[in-house]
Amino acid sequence: MSEILSSLRSLMASHSPPLDALVVPSEDYHQSEYVSARDKRREFVSGFTGSAGLALITKNEARLWTDGRYFLQAMQQLSDEWTLMRMGEDPVLEVWMSDNLPEEASIGVDPWCVSVDTANRWLKCFVKKDQKLIPTLTDLVDQVWKNRPASEMSPVIVHPLEFAGRSVSEKLEDLRGKLKLESARGLVIAALDEVAWLYNIRGTDVAYCPVVHAFAIVTSDSAFLYVDKKKVSNEASAYFNGLGVEVREYTNVISDVGLLASNQLVSSFASKTVQPDATKDMEIDSDRTDRLWVDPASCCYALYSRLDVDKVLLQPSPLSLSKALKNPVELEGLKKAHVRDGAAVVQYLVWLDKQMQELYGASGYFLEAKANKKKPTETSKLTELTVSDKLESLRAAKEHFRGLSFPTISSVGSNAAIIHYSPEPEVCAEMDPDKIYLCDSGAQYLDGTTDITRTVHFGKPSAHEKDCYTAVLKGHVALGNARFPKGTNGYTLDILARAPLWKYGLDYRHGTGHGVGSYLCVHEGPHQVSFRPSARNVPLQATMTVTDEPGYYEDGNFGIRLENVLVVNDAKTEFNFGDKGYLQFEHITWAPYQVKLIDIKQLTHEEVDWLNTYHAQCKDILAPFMNQTEMEWLKKATEPVSVSA
Repeated sequence: MSEILSSLRSLMASHSPPLDALVVPSEDYHQSEYVSARDKRREFVSGFTGSAGLALITKNEARLWTDGRYFLQAMQQLSDEWTLMRMGEDPVLEVWMSDNLPEEASIGVDPWCVSVDTANRWLKCFVKKDQKLIPTLTDLVDQVWKNRPASEMSPVIVHPLEFAGRSVSEKLEDLRGKLKLESARGLVIAALDEVAWLYNIRGTDVAYCPVVHAFAIVTSDSAFLYVDKKKVSNEASAYFNGLGVEVREYTNVISDVGLLASNQLVSSFASKTVQPDATKDMEIDSDRTDRLWVDPASCCYALYSRLDVDKVLLQPSPLSLSKALKNPVELEGLKKAHVRDGAAVVQYLVWLDKQMQELYGASGYFLEAKANKKKPTETSKLTELTVSDKLESLRAAKEHFRGLSFPTISSVGSNAAIIHYSPEPEVCAEMDPDKIYLCDSGAQYLDGTTDITRTVHFGKPSAHEKDCYTAVLKGHVALGNARFPKGTNGYTLDILARAPLWKYGLDYRHGTGHGVGSYLCVHEGPHQVSFRPSARNVPLQATMTVTDEPGYYEDGNFGIRLENVLVVNDAKTEFNFGDKGYLQFEHITWAPYQVKLIDIKQLTHEEVDWLNTYHAQCKDILAPFMNQTEMEWLKKATEPVSVSA
């Protein structure tokens, strides 16, 4: 790391103008959460592998900002040259820069890797001391990254209508209607999942996310896709031609945005794709309709800089909400994918239970007793990584499997307290029958994306571990059972999952729920269930998906999390106060909760009834996928419990 920092500081000093600081974001040109190997610049300079964070390099300091999911991980991975800045506790990056960097300081950043929102927020802070944001012409990190991975060259894959549920022409017509409502003549689309969803395409450019590195521009009479043409097969080319979508080189997007700004961007398909209804009356007020729509959260500052800022509509992309509202085909596919995925998780637990008993002398999933502490041979021992590989193999055998949806969080004991822990081959822990095991995992299937967390103990859990697990379960059930008026946002509902933990003075440093894509990104907006103010922005709506995943993490000891994917449905209520209409959740994730970790006496009768009903459904829904041994295990894992137990 010393050599990397030294090289970057040399480039900063020789830059014109010389840079007092360099910001290295986590994001790629599309402001993605998960990025390809060649775009992991912040990881390269800092050694921190978490998915969220910002690195700041000054003439004599190096600081890294990240959120509560990664505090422990960052402390372990950062060298002594780095200072960890805890988001939510320490000053935010722009405030720190404004307060600590000199007057008229020049602060460099790759304008492709920072969003409009973020850049504008920084600029407001810089005014106080007349500091300057300097967009670098090339990324300085790329200049010192000698072995930077090559660009991905995977093909564009057409996503069949039988899984997508809506045609591209329908989506374009709907989008153009929204452009008309906002008196905008075009939309620049930068988010990879939005491009994939709009054009019904998928790819493998980013690990765990079936997307293609591409931009899109849609106007009232044309549609463009910007992608490396070497990725477009003859079949895919014919597909885009049939849609009237013009395919242009990925690197052309910067010049075409400039043409779009001057109203000179013309498609050879314009006459074929124009929607009369969408363009009707657009010419009435040329000043108002000469606006271009840009999502400030996903569009990079480099593209925004090519536009006339007085003629830009800065607001969330209309595709974000459209994508989040699942159509009937997507919903059916998601439910089927979660059944197959749940079957794989149960088969995994059956296998792991047997292995822990045979290799480690564990009492097992059902019995409470300390392990006999058998010692497996070096070749037969189980690690966090080898067991997660087994889970992946079980998923891979399921219909429509295309890969994992994120790196499996397979964590034992104190590692489970690292919220987004990822086991590494050389340093991962061996399985331990006397410690909690947390497994947060998911998969990509052609018909849906999954995300599930279960926490188990194969020995004798302590009373404290049971109390914590039970509190997490109570919060999980409370949120999943909520009924609420339409217009309610996830910020309002977040307290339901935390209240049982708050009773003990406990909490967790992450949000409670995120949307889930339909064979797309496992983390999907624009809605969320969270304590963060941004959760107020978008209310929950029928047909959305959202996870329900409260947790508790005790540094150095253990971590607990339980997670199901929910679908938001209309609710039938006895009354309808204010004529608002009401909503409720439907669980679509199927795998049992470990009864051994639950203090049943702490559950209400309603919670026990819910648990028994859910377990009965689990048994019936997963039965067709189980062999005899697995079915016997599942029956035992889902036996009814009672408060008097």
